Amino acid sequence: MSTPSTPPKKSWSWRSQAFRGLIYQVVTVAVIVSVVLYLAHNTNTNMKARGIQSGFDFMLGGAGFDIGESLFPFDSAEPYWRAYLVGFVNTLRVAVIGIVLTTLLGTLIGVGRFSRNALVRGLCSAYVEFFRNIPVLLQLLMWYLMFTELLPDSSDPLVLGSIFLSKGGLNFPIPVWAAGHLWAAWGLLAGVVVAVLYRGRAQRAFEATGRPRSMFWVPLAIVVAVGLLGWLLGGAPTAMNSPVQGEFAVENGGALTPEYLAVLLGLTVYTAAFVAEVVRGGIQSVALGQSEAASALGLSRGQSMRLVMLPQALRVIIPPVTNQYLNLTKNSSLAVAIGYPDVVSIANTAINQTGRAVECIAVIMLVYLSTSLFTSVVMNWYNTRSAIKER
Repeated sequence: MSTPSTPPKKSWSWRSQAFRGLIYQVVTVAVIVSVVLYLAHNTNTNMKARGIQSGFDFMLGGAGFDIGESLFPFDSAEPYWRAYLVGFVNTLRVAVIGIVLTTLLGTLIGVGRFSRNALVRGLCSAYVEFFRNIPVLLQLLMWYLMFTELLPDSSDPLVLGSIFLSKGGLNFPIPVWAAGHLWAAWGLLAGVVVAVLYRGRAQRAFEATGRPRSMFWVPLAIVVAVGLLGWLLGGAPTAMNSPVQGEFAVENGGALTPEYLAVLLGLTVYTAAFVAEVVRGGIQSVALGQSEAASALGLSRGQSMRLVMLPQALRVIIPPVTNQYLNLTKNSSLAVAIGYPDVVSIANTAINQTGRAVECIAVIMLVYLSTSLFTSVVMNWYNTRSAIKER
């Protein structure tokens, strides 16, 4: 009868590879920490010798400047940290909406590269080659000039129903807030949960029977129906705050400034060109036999692309698309070139007023580092969830 073998004891001798590796890691970390502390101490000493103040105490002082665009009220007497919060929210407005629009546009163009229609293929190819080969800063300036030079003045805007478009931006109706809108929001959230459960069940049924079910229209109908039910239960509020033509400009309603529109469209069309190429490469990586097998099962070309090709291509698409999402978020810092008040613009103003350059730049770095890491965590989770499971 054999006795269970005991694990070998750890050796603390220099001859042990594990021990040497541990020592090397400890020494490396110690050197890095020492260098960082030395640089920080040296910088602080030199700044004191030159009479330059340091520290983040200025964040509690009054900002002393107004911000032209904000989702919540901001007064010049409010502290710097609140001004940074406004810039951070403005950056998120561009990044989050830009990622959604980029995903939709890039996927459509990437799939369009496989169209049987030569005109559609040609237009998609021309789009990719045109927009990805022009620097993004020039594209932002192009869109900004289009909004501020080619559109009519605010006193004589283009009118499409209740929507006004002019050099002052885009004005549109918005609901007058009521309790029913909160009910509708909860209904939409519940509808999303139900739609996700339906999609999972439909996917399992398709894998078991081979009979495809709607993976888009039915979930969309569920979200809309449950959201509508919540709106009805909340009293069905219908009051709208619509824009009206004033003496010099459009008043009331919701508004998007030309700076925001230029940044959003510029980053979207630029990044979508790269996403389209990623989608095209991912689809081409799927074996041709998969498409032939889908056709043999009686699936249409659209069903084959949506249910067979794209799901298998996701394992190739998601990692490089994540890089494009990160690039879009970081490229939003170029918005300062056209006057959009993002976090970089707020930091530049704070540097000019306080002289705390190191601190202000550190805040910018923290903002982009945190948003990029959060995006990476979400996409890595989705990549793991979408990976093909080996049996």
